[in-house]
Amino acid sequence: LDWKATWKLRVIVFGAAGLVAAAFCGILLQQGYFGPISSRVRGLFVKHTKTGNPLVDSVAEHQPARPESYMQYLDIVSFIAPYGLALVCLCGWNDGSSFLAIYAAATYYFSAKMVRLILLTAPIASVTSGILIGCFMTWTMNAVLGGNEERPSLLVLLNGGGSDEEPAASENNDDDAASSPASSDSTPKAKNSLKPGKKGPKASNSKNKFENKTDEDDTDPATLKKPDERTTKAVSISLRIVRLLIAGAVVMWARPHAESFYKKCSDLAVALSHPTIIQKARTRNRQDGSSQEVMLDDYRQAYWWLRDNTPEDARVMAWWDYGYQIAGIANRTTIADGNTWNHEHIALLGRALTSSEKEGHRIARHMADYVLLWTGGGGDDLAKSPHMRRIANSVFRHLCPGDPTCRSFGMTREGQPSRSMRGSLLYTLHSHKLVPDVQADPNRFRLVFESKYGKVRVFKVLSVSKESRAWVNDPANRVCDSPGSWFCRGQYPPGLNKVLQQKKDFKQLEDFNAGGEDDSEYQRRYMENLNNPERARQAVREENRAQSGQMRPLTPEDIKQINSRWEDTPATTELWQVINAGDTAGLREVLKRAPGAGHVRSKDGRGPMFWAHENGHRKIVDMLKRAGVSETVKDELGLTPLDITRVA
Repeated sequence: LDWKATWKLRVIVFGAAGLVAAAFCGILLQQGYFGPISSRVRGLFVKHTKTGNPLVDSVAEHQPARPESYMQYLDIVSFIAPYGLALVCLCGWNDGSSFLAIYAAATYYFSAKMVRLILLTAPIASVTSGILIGCFMTWTMNAVLGGNEERPSLLVLLNGGGSDEEPAASENNDDDAASSPASSDSTPKAKNSLKPGKKGPKASNSKNKFENKTDEDDTDPATLKKPDERTTKAVSISLRIVRLLIAGAVVMWARPHAESFYKKCSDLAVALSHPTIIQKARTRNRQDGSSQEVMLDDYRQAYWWLRDNTPEDARVMAWWDYGYQIAGIANRTTIADGNTWNHEHIALLGRALTSSEKEGHRIARHMADYVLLWTGGGGDDLAKSPHMRRIANSVFRHLCPGDPTCRSFGMTREGQPSRSMRGSLLYTLHSHKLVPDVQADPNRFRLVFESKYGKVRVFKVLSVSKESRAWVNDPANRVCDSPGSWFCRGQYPPGLNKVLQQKKDFKQLEDFNAGGEDDSEYQRRYMENLNNPERARQAVREENRAQSGQMRPLTPEDIKQINSRWEDTPATTELWQVINAGDTAGLREVLKRAPGAGHVRSKDGRGPMFWAHENGHRKIVDMLKRAGVSETVKDELGLTPLDITRVA
């Protein structure tokens, strides 16, 4: 078959197969055999940068890539690769070059949609950069070693090898040409074969030969070639020098970039070879400003503590980010992990953490024995909590009524927790005894582990439901894919039925097989708030201002309870440092954040008013008086702040 017949046959065969497959898929689609496209896949094709699924949108790796991201992961290769791709496309179009072009276009498109997919651009960027550098090196070596008559060009290599010149005629063709009468213009037959009025190429050449003959034809040909060879040689040498100068300039320009690239690759290789849960950090002394490098091993130590100090069947409730680490290092059952397909389950976990301490305990006691939190600032659980609330609200809509993005749950511009965040279980456990007048209910949670540098805290859940634990462990309450199968899904215990009745299964934009109530209004408001965040923030600021005016003042009972706790905590340490330094502005911020901070007591019974009098800071004493702090309370020695005052 010739190529036309071959392509015709291909179109007929594959076209018929496609029609049959489409009909078969259509039948299966009507029966509901195809699940919806996942939000992660859908996010690669939608116009906006968000998928409409708050769980997927909360992951930083799912965000679109910025130009800085390519520089971060590919470094200078991100600048070289496009030129190498252009060279490939301009030097011939075949299977190899078309594959590279399609690969480059596909990887760049998807990486621009999702930053984690920049990984896919590394191979094609390396290949096209290598082609460009290789061609430049070949071009430079030709200037040193001479012509490239015996070295094939990039065009030839891309076209599958061979020579730059036209392929020589086959031996048979050469023989035919030699034996053909028309091959020689000296035979009479060749001359007579030309029709009158027409000139063949040989005749024309012969005519030109005779017409151009002059007396100079008698000159020795050797004498004519010598000037031409000298000129050609001089031009060739000049071009080589120019090429070497260009190559030298490029090398001088590229050398620092190459050294930087090599160093970055080496450093990154070392960094990636280290375990991610053990890091280097620096501690800073606030008094003298000195710092010290330390090995931050808090996370591993926390997981080892769970492994060594909890029952083997203990259940740990933590945000899904750490699920695999808890299962792999602590060898304990975790409530959720990176397998986030069960949206409603993650939402229930988010509701437990971002609801009030009382409601969170009501959920946790039916699911877990311990609660593990990442604390200590940075990307800890408190920083992630707005995403947790948003995910929870996508299923339990009463948490953030009228605001699918839950802007009211988070930190204010002044760095203070909003009213809803301050009352949450997560904030209570995160700030337990770290922030003045914040303490977990000792009848619901007990702090059992805190890492050396405060990065991880583990609380034991008290009053765990024995009925729910027994119900979950009963094999009869598991749903197996077939009798006797090892794959069995667990179910929520009956104790959570009241909570689960409030949920609304999340319907994604891509759930084309899902029936039931339309959820487009939620999606519309969700996307509006994401696309116009300033309007959403303004509404939250107005709500926070209204809430701040309604903040309940401390009662005498509150003050008495704070004064009754004598212990050294990070909160008392911070207050002592602020007052010892005479930092009135810093103390004002602390009191604004936690009105009860002025009443805290350290282990020796002393507190802010003692320290202010002891250091002679009149302004701080007056500020504490306005906050209602007493000057008559006594320390462990029976002394009052007035007994040790240095205030003039």
